Amino acid sequence: MKKIFALLITSIILVQCIAIKAESNPTTTIEKQETTLNKTNSKSPKLVIGIVVDQMRYDYLIRFYNKYGEGGFKRLMNKGYNLNNVHYNYIPTYTAVGHTSIYTGTTPTNHGIISNNWYDKYEKKSIYCVDDDSYETIGAKTGGKKSPHRMLTTTILDQLRLSQNMNGKSIGISIKDRSAILPAGHTANAAYWFEGGNVGKFITSSFYMDKLPSWVDKFNNSGVANNYLEKTWNTYYDINSYNESIIDDNNFEKPFKGKSAPSFPYNLSELRKVNGNYDLLKAVAFGNDFTTDFAKATILGENLGKSKYTDFLAISFSSTDYVGHRFGVDSKEIEDTYIRIDKNIEDLINFLNTEIGSDNYTLFLTADHAAVQVPSYLKTLKIPGGYFDNAAFKKYVNSITFKHFNSENIVENISNNQLFLNTKIITDLNLDILKVEQVLVDEIINFTNVYKSVSGHTLQATSFNSGVLQKLQNGYNQKRSGNILFVPKPTTISYAHVGSTHGSGYSYDTHVPLIFYGNGIKQGSSDKDYPIVDIAPTLASFLKIEQPNGTSGKTITEVLE
Repeated sequence: MKKIFALLITSIILVQCIAIKAESNPTTTIEKQETTLNKTNSKSPKLVIGIVVDQMRYDYLIRFYNKYGEGGFKRLMNKGYNLNNVHYNYIPTYTAVGHTSIYTGTTPTNHGIISNNWYDKYEKKSIYCVDDDSYETIGAKTGGKKSPHRMLTTTILDQLRLSQNMNGKSIGISIKDRSAILPAGHTANAAYWFEGGNVGKFITSSFYMDKLPSWVDKFNNSGVANNYLEKTWNTYYDINSYNESIIDDNNFEKPFKGKSAPSFPYNLSELRKVNGNYDLLKAVAFGNDFTTDFAKATILGENLGKSKYTDFLAISFSSTDYVGHRFGVDSKEIEDTYIRIDKNIEDLINFLNTEIGSDNYTLFLTADHAAVQVPSYLKTLKIPGGYFDNAAFKKYVNSITFKHFNSENIVENISNNQLFLNTKIITDLNLDILKVEQVLVDEIINFTNVYKSVSGHTLQATSFNSGVLQKLQNGYNQKRSGNILFVPKPTTISYAHVGSTHGSGYSYDTHVPLIFYGNGIKQGSSDKDYPIVDIAPTLASFLKIEQPNGTSGKTITEVLE
């Protein structure tokens, strides 16, 4: 008992001594906390770079691997963390929707961007995702009345700005306006996009600023855009070595105006005269070189990565999409475009290493959607596929409503594989809208090339856990989507019989690359299945900030150190 009492007294004296020592040096605990905090903060990058390659299929990484150099895609794949099984988890897989979903961490159900263009059932007209007449064009006479106001949630760039009390810079750049505006979010310092035609300049909107910065004016006046259009686009390597693509001159590609065949070489100085002048730059591989030039000018002009705060630059390479639409997935042109963009990625990484420092930035690379192989080409290989006849479908729908309800005006609009019903006419005819919807759902499934059909009310009342209907549900927005949604058969598209497109929930449109690289990222790879909406929450976890306010994705913990 005496030993226990003595031990207790000794413990009390020891605690008091520690307390007295702490009082005599009150900064000890605080200094330790600050040291820990500084150690944590030292891991934060000075700059985050998001790279979205428009219409990049995952298999381009593998298919053209031996054509790539060591410093571009290969460096990212081998030195970063390469996720091999990333898919879009919604329909439709379009540019605006893809960019928004990447940066908001959610699907159209929450963020509200249901397509590039869609029918507004309140305004009774088709609208474009970023048009906004509340603002004026900055840098040209037209093309800049834009804003992200139709995007209902924040992006990861918004959250980074908010977390730093609106310090740090967030900027989006792309040849396409929607690909610059939507990723940058509502609080961006700037978004810049390329105005083609006879303008040939990067412009912006008064949503962001009253005039272009001097560095943008300098870039626009440098003649860089014009210089690219004075070149001839020929293959980077000997065309005979392009064994990963079909013959150059074929019936599945769309030639440029002024050229009889869709084949190399392309004399751009001649072709620009009949192909929209500077619009031609968007549609050839050099458009990606031009975007890289502007990305580097943005980093220097805005001193990104140089302050005590973290900056974010969202870059979208759009020319890959234009080339893919015109020439298709299997073309020599698409192969050459990816060989060349590999050089652009290498150039950009080398620039970042020099200007920012290899330990001071974090980068991810993905795509906003993939693309289907040209159905007319697939049919020559006896693979099912075809083309959706929109005019015949509209006629068929009207015949259904006339047969069952004695009216051809019940369906107000058909677009984006959706039917919008005229609720006023349905009310005037004393019809039950649920019955009308169900009749149409049951009947349109019998139309050639329709694979699935479902009503909006069903999507609201039922939870689909897998398959095409789950993706359709994730892309459904109760306020903006149509009354009835349908899905064409696989490899069946609403498009010309030359070139290719995207938009479906099938794997050829949903499977895209995703690679993280740089500060705080592990080296490795994974074959686990991840949805695209996991990118934003992963970045939020890495940056130790709040996730975008509509996030439905989860953190990919395996990529983080």
